[in-house]
Amino acid sequence: MSTRVVLSRRRFLQLGLTAGGALLVGFGKPAFARTTTQIELIGEDLVKLTGYVMIERDNGIVIGAPGCEVGQGVFTALPMLIAEELDVDWSRVRVIQLPYDEATDIKPADDTSRGNFNGISEGWKLMREAGATARWLLLQAAANAWATPVTNLHTEAGHVVHADGRKLSYGALARMAAAISLPSDPVALKDPKDFQLIGKPTRTADARAIATGQLRYGIDEYVNEVLVAVMLRCPHPGGSLDSLDDKEARAIKGVVDVIRIEGPQPGEASAGILAAGVVVLAENTWAAIQGRRALKASWKPGPWQGESSSSLSASANALLDAAKDGIVLRKDGDFAASRKRARLTLNARYELPFLAHATMEPPNALIDLRNDGALLVASVQDAPAAARMINALSGLALETIEIRLPRGGGSFGRRLHNDFVAEAVLIAKLAGKPVKLMWLREDDLAHDLYRPFGMHELSATLDRRNRVAGWSHHCAATPLAWRAPVKQDASDASGCVDADLFPAGLVDNLDRTFYPLESGMPRGAWRGQQHTFSAFAEQCFIDEIAVQTRRDAVELRLEMLGTGREIPYRGAGGPVFDTGRLANVLKQCAELIRWKEKRSNGHGIGIACHFSFGAHVAHAFEVSVEDERLLIHRAVCVADVGRAVNPLGVEAQLMGGTIDGISTALRLQVSVRGGQVQQKDFSDYPLLAMADAPDKVEVRIIESSLDPVDAYEVAIPSVAPALANAIHAATTVRIRKLPLLPELMRML
Repeated sequence: MSTRVVLSRRRFLQLGLTAGGALLVGFGKPAFARTTTQIELIGEDLVKLTGYVMIERDNGIVIGAPGCEVGQGVFTALPMLIAEELDVDWSRVRVIQLPYDEATDIKPADDTSRGNFNGISEGWKLMREAGATARWLLLQAAANAWATPVTNLHTEAGHVVHADGRKLSYGALARMAAAISLPSDPVALKDPKDFQLIGKPTRTADARAIATGQLRYGIDEYVNEVLVAVMLRCPHPGGSLDSLDDKEARAIKGVVDVIRIEGPQPGEASAGILAAGVVVLAENTWAAIQGRRALKASWKPGPWQGESSSSLSASANALLDAAKDGIVLRKDGDFAASRKRARLTLNARYELPFLAHATMEPPNALIDLRNDGALLVASVQDAPAAARMINALSGLALETIEIRLPRGGGSFGRRLHNDFVAEAVLIAKLAGKPVKLMWLREDDLAHDLYRPFGMHELSATLDRRNRVAGWSHHCAATPLAWRAPVKQDASDASGCVDADLFPAGLVDNLDRTFYPLESGMPRGAWRGQQHTFSAFAEQCFIDEIAVQTRRDAVELRLEMLGTGREIPYRGAGGPVFDTGRLANVLKQCAELIRWKEKRSNGHGIGIACHFSFGAHVAHAFEVSVEDERLLIHRAVCVADVGRAVNPLGVEAQLMGGTIDGISTALRLQVSVRGGQVQQKDFSDYPLLAMADAPDKVEVRIIESSLDPVDAYEVAIPSVAPALANAIHAATTVRIRKLPLLPELMRML
């Protein structure tokens, strides 16, 4: 998603000098705002850091990472961009997590995109400018110290070096550099041919702390006098509390109070809490959990008590059958006329279930509300929205709200939503003390913001040479924009299907229409967004066309992509998608999986490719079915993400995304009966077991000099269709409904 940052040069970089003589360069006020900087990093004088760069007298380099690390690799990759331009030895760099502070944070013009901000694509220029400007100041300081032109100087490994061989460390120059005015013009950035760090495989900056158990996640945080809160939520969407007996709960040792939280009104536009509930406040987590178990509560069902997975499926089919009053997303040419003159017309419907995020660390939030401000400690990806929520619920001024961002145990889109923050604020207001809200696994699965449910109907018309002449894509789904105020003006199709998705712009006759499907289930962002929702149908359908016309599936895709060119694309990752880059990853993926080799051992291979968020990715799998068990013998992923800032990190994202995609495609679904989610824990929502995973994921990253894009989400969309296509090749069973394994076992 493209984000324009409104920022003056003067505001972009500010300078500060610590009591210990450390130079700070970064955004916002000159290093005097609240911070979570660890005292051991800066000596006896606790510096209130807001800058990205801190240079200490002993030439230690501390770089602050913006944005919340939830596994996407920004805690390492963004500081690498600064370190590259600063020209320092990475082994001497210590990375710290910066907090969010309204008074010092930069503001994108489109604030609704903050969840995607501070990623590689957005930080590519900004972070490098921060490092380059700090380096410029140090060069000026050395030039003044030696009374020599800057042209006689260069930098290397944290030192300014004179042409005659003299050196001064950055630490020695820090005080002088802090007294120099900022440059009036942008500082030139390095020529990519001079990169020393960018493009070099680099280990995760906090890997040792993670591996040794020293790293503190949000769920580990506490403050003095904090009460632990565990909430029993209404299981009915839009329902309310009918009756409550809390005597036994209050009698449990450690339980301090039991309070009620009112839920939202059905249909109310709100980014706040998802459900009414009863909260047990206790001195510790165990007492809070036992107190919740002792509650005797009954609930009034809301307006969705008759909803079920089967009723949603029937409604989606009915909408597609009627084909009336849909939202027309795109019409090119005349698909109806194309159907009349077609040699062959093919049709298929594909069904996708609701999906939960199921992060390893369930939602949690620690909040301390005071008269003069608030402190939130939580792994949130949209900190500005969390701050606005705290402001709206507490009345505290935005500039008095500090948000500390510990590493999160996964997100996949879940931590873009701040419903758990709203719960914590409401509870803390009633409690009058700091509160740590804890969600349990059953809360996480039963009260998520799910990836939408939906059904895709695809039709293709083929001419006399078996070329695709027309393409129709009708989608009936539960709109992503459920209740979210920032989404109220968005199309109902947003997050489910894009107007410009493949093969838009590549076929003469195209019809893409969306039919909103009513549901009371909460919906929200999920890893890969609309791309995971639509790629399964699109890429499986291409294989069906290939089978019906006896075409090679790779050659058919290449024919549809045509000659390499840039196609206008208005969705996330635009403004264009490059058919040549997608064709390249497809061909290399086919080469890696040995596509042309015939399998005679019961194995089947399947392939799929997709463009999403600026990346071009292809997957291929080799599978077999033995004794009603699906075996994945090989898994291949080829990706073009532009320049790989940290190839090791990109490889990890592609591997992790592939494994997550396999797990999701094979078994995962959230089912509804009587208006209630049926999944309670991982026995009902079975993640991929190691025994069922491929031995390895073979990853190939395309070398590129183009600007980088984030790899966190892009390896998900093409996994499910490539797996389904491989299963068909191995078994002749065509699966059109996810998850794959239940359907495969049913159809064998």
